[in-house]
Amino acid sequence: MAPSRGPTTVARNLHFTLDRHKGPVHVVRYAKGTAKYVLTGGQDRTVRLWNPELGTEIKKYAAHGYEVLSISVSHDNSKLASSGGDRSVFLWDVVTGTTIRRIAGHMSKIFTVEFNQDASIVASGSYDSTVRLWDLRSQNRQAIQVLEDARDSVQTLHVGPTYILTGSVDGHVRTYDLRMGELRADFIGHPVTSVVPSQDGQTYLVSTLDSHVRLMDMSTGKMLNDFTGHAVSSYRCRACFGHGEASVVCGDEKGTVWAWDLLDAAPMQPNPPPRVHDKVITWVEHHPVEPGELVTASADGTVKVWRNSSPSDA
Repeated sequence: MAPSRGPTTVARNLHFTLDRHKGPVHVVRYAKGTAKYVLTGGQDRTVRLWNPELGTEIKKYAAHGYEVLSISVSHDNSKLASSGGDRSVFLWDVVTGTTIRRIAGHMSKIFTVEFNQDASIVASGSYDSTVRLWDLRSQNRQAIQVLEDARDSVQTLHVGPTYILTGSVDGHVRTYDLRMGELRADFIGHPVTSVVPSQDGQTYLVSTLDSHVRLMDMSTGKMLNDFTGHAVSSYRCRACFGHGEASVVCGDEKGTVWAWDLLDAAPMQPNPPPRVHDKVITWVEHHPVEPGELVTASADGTVKVWRNSSPSDA
């Protein structure tokens, strides 16, 4: 990955505030490709589908009995998976809003759920310290594989084309090479709350509870850069790459959104950034296609859609 030099400012304009959730919003995900939709999940046990262009709610998915902590969208946007305090993964038909399948097997709440590339497999990571892989084409309701290497809660995972990345409160990021059947554990040293790989799979961003976001080399586990200034010590605050992977963006527990240049880790202006949410920002996600658009979710019960004043911005 050889990103171009990013901008020095991350000034954004608030486009819409989505505020139909009752209580904290734990996760917000963009639909795949150019689709103009976002999905949110929260403490109120619902998943909601929004049109961020208009700021309107399109559909509510209500079957969870406990909080929703994670959402994953299939490659064709026809299905979504969600998980949380139910100890189950819910598989939904996006259009009809009906539950296709409920997958049980974990012993405790499920913090993270992700489809593979063709949505034939879904992976889930739990407070019970395991990652479980489920074959959605099979009638067998048992997990096809259980990864039991974590020594504490699994907070985050990513299913790549040939690998699975997991992050745990035990301070490790684990890379499972599916072709070679090998595991490498990178010791970060602090509880891991999010892991996001670059598009080429050569690096990943890891967020930890010591107020750091680190850029790591996927193949060696070596730290390439370290991004600081934000305040994260108690809550899962997801970081992400900005547009073109030229920057890094992360919300924090003070309700501020920080951005850094990927190459020199310099904070972008304004530094420090203004407070944009009343409580901790739990999730930040950049639009998969549109330059300069991102969404933030917060414990204040709102999701905000941001757009840059200039398309060249991060």
